[in-house]
Amino acid sequence: MALLEPVTLGELNLRNRVVLAPLTRRRASAAAVPSPSAPLYYAQRADAGLIISEGACISAEGIGDRRLPGLWTDEQLRGWEAVTDAVHSRGGLIVAQLWHTGRASHPALQPGGVAPVAPSAIAIGKDRELDGRMVPSAVPRPLGSDEIPRVVRDYATAARNAIAAGFDGVELHGANGYLIDEFLQDGSNHRTDAYGGSVENRTRFLREVLDAVVDSIGAGRTAIRISPASTFQSMHDSTPYELWTRVLEVIGGFGLAYLHLVEPGISGSESHSSHADGIDSRWARARYPHPLIAAGRYTAESATAAIDSGTLNAVAFGRLFTSNPDLAIRFAERARLAPPDRTTFYTADDRGYVDWPSLAAERLLQELESGERDEAQLAATISAPFSGTTPHDEWEAAWAVTQYRALRDG
Repeated sequence: MALLEPVTLGELNLRNRVVLAPLTRRRASAAAVPSPSAPLYYAQRADAGLIISEGACISAEGIGDRRLPGLWTDEQLRGWEAVTDAVHSRGGLIVAQLWHTGRASHPALQPGGVAPVAPSAIAIGKDRELDGRMVPSAVPRPLGSDEIPRVVRDYATAARNAIAAGFDGVELHGANGYLIDEFLQDGSNHRTDAYGGSVENRTRFLREVLDAVVDSIGAGRTAIRISPASTFQSMHDSTPYELWTRVLEVIGGFGLAYLHLVEPGISGSESHSSHADGIDSRWARARYPHPLIAAGRYTAESATAAIDSGTLNAVAFGRLFTSNPDLAIRFAERARLAPPDRTTFYTADDRGYVDWPSLAAERLLQELESGERDEAQLAATISAPFSGTTPHDEWEAAWAVTQYRALRDG
């Protein structure tokens, strides 16, 4: 199966072509430090050829919600070091997704309660959830042309911080209506200076960020994600095919590790149709000859077909990875896939985060239930009942023993 074959993307040597898509899980601390359970969560998924981390905000200004992690303080970097160490101990690769949420933030989330920044003073056209209630989306403050170099430097600093924290590279978040995307599309960019108006001007911020990040860590460890057809967070453009043709030309000139495309039909976590549904991975491949990853409701079969056809070099999976931590192994064994539980995607605890079993954990439980394996002997191999801080080499046994005892004691 082509999906399980190795591939090289820039300086990243993947052992298979199954990629963990960036998944916001909202488990970080108030100081934007990854949770104590994050090392286990990512280590459980290290059989993937590549892990793309949840979005890590590049600055306090870039924060767009509660419980999001960051990459601008020493404490945050130490939290991420525990994650990257855990992934590397299992032979995995992990890149950090660098995120500035732009107008998708809110004054309640900004230092000093100020308005979030964006290319123009245009709010997202719908209310948002914040602290358990719906509130109007904020009208952002347009970045002054003299401020933009500071934001560009923030991206470069975050990239260097990611490498210092042990990441193998970075992926710029240029999708889903966040800051880079806001500069690109004229539905959110009404500027009249050198960063607005023409398609060429609207790609300037992207070019400057790519220049700075590539100069900081190298093109072979830099990637970007885009979502041309998504209307999430009120995104749209008047000439999408002209815009995204030029965006692909810009990105192609940098020799990045890969381009990550969100397929049409995806808007955040929902289905939709849009003004740019023709801009899919096949459209991109015809214009972009470099490494290409796509995400969007792929199955093992459709992903293999896309790789076999030459359209894609690897395929990213999101929701399936939430409930199947060993997704690549399940694909290899053609095993049953557990359906995801949307109610646990963004909760603050470990439920639905690190407590989904692997095939190995399920088999241990079956052996306990059938009497093939002795409970006391298996329990002697673990240091404590299962939790988010269980050592990775114990988690399958700890999960199985905990589940067995719960079933036995009823």
